[in-house]
Amino acid sequence: MNNLQISSIIDKAEKNHHLDCDEICTLLAIESDELLQKLFQAAYRIKLAEIGNIVSLRGLIEIGNICRKNCYYCGIRSGNHNLSRYLLTQDEILHCAELAIKFNYGSIVLQGGELNTPDFIDFIEDTLIKIKKLSDNQLGITLSLGEQTLESYQRWFAAGAHRYLLRIETSNEELYKKLHPASHSFKERLNSLDYLRRANYQVGSGVMFGFEGQSYSDMANDLLFLKKLDVDMVGMGPYSIHKDTPMGANHPPLDNDKQLKLGLKMIAVLRLIMPDINIASTTVLQALSPMGREAGLLAGANVIMPNLSDVVYRKSYQLYDNKPGIDENALESRENLEKSIHSIGEKINYGQWGDSRHFAKR
Repeated sequence: MNNLQISSIIDKAEKNHHLDCDEICTLLAIESDELLQKLFQAAYRIKLAEIGNIVSLRGLIEIGNICRKNCYYCGIRSGNHNLSRYLLTQDEILHCAELAIKFNYGSIVLQGGELNTPDFIDFIEDTLIKIKKLSDNQLGITLSLGEQTLESYQRWFAAGAHRYLLRIETSNEELYKKLHPASHSFKERLNSLDYLRRANYQVGSGVMFGFEGQSYSDMANDLLFLKKLDVDMVGMGPYSIHKDTPMGANHPPLDNDKQLKLGLKMIAVLRLIMPDINIASTTVLQALSPMGREAGLLAGANVIMPNLSDVVYRKSYQLYDNKPGIDENALESRENLEKSIHSIGEKINYGQWGDSRHFAKR
């Protein structure tokens, strides 16, 4: 396909927000700098029209790395015995929430390894209630704590959480089996996403891409899956190696520039087909390039999650190697992020929950 034809696909998608699998594959295969810029600029124009040049912040609290799952790509998998396990106390979580209030973030994310014991469900419920009381209901709360029962999701929603991120990683069931042990059920993942919708959350999901055995067609179908699921927000990113995992142990080095470009293309195409959702520019992009997260914003993303966790725990919460910012405290994260966001002409949506406009239209 020649450049003119590819350009016409971008123009069409910008107008009607529709792409089929073959068209998405064509856009993901773009190598020309000229066409890449055209793709990113089209996605950014849609973001400006639907959301504006504003970035919503989610103060990230990595509450613990104890996980019952054993995913083959993840650094905090239960089978990794080369890290110190921790779970923050409630007081430590509340301290992070106080920082979010002080920094005027407006919203936080409680993210951690997946646990589903009765004590853990109770702990999260009580913590949510205390965060809401502490902030006089001013802090928005997103959870990312894996697969749970419908009842647990409902309890957490009633306690104050209103957004939930549960990544599918891949919509291809056969690839899912290659990324996870046999005990990890693709169907249960789908059921959990359905439970979240039934529990009235703003539902977020996401995928991992750029790993061995995955095709452009797989990635295209992942994006179409997110659209069919009608998600309100997406957090996704390119695969990055963790040496203490089955996938990463003997993996050859990845091409950072190639992975970054793929990440930006996925963000841009998703913005083309889902114009009013929240899309995160994730930390893994920063791991690939110092200004990777900012490049994500210019490709159509509108959410960034600065870390509020104490630096003493950062090294123990690495889903992949060479995670950036592990020695940067919460204040430094805020100051550096503010400068870099403003340097690209974006504004920070301080003091706001930054809810999905897609959800508001539902």
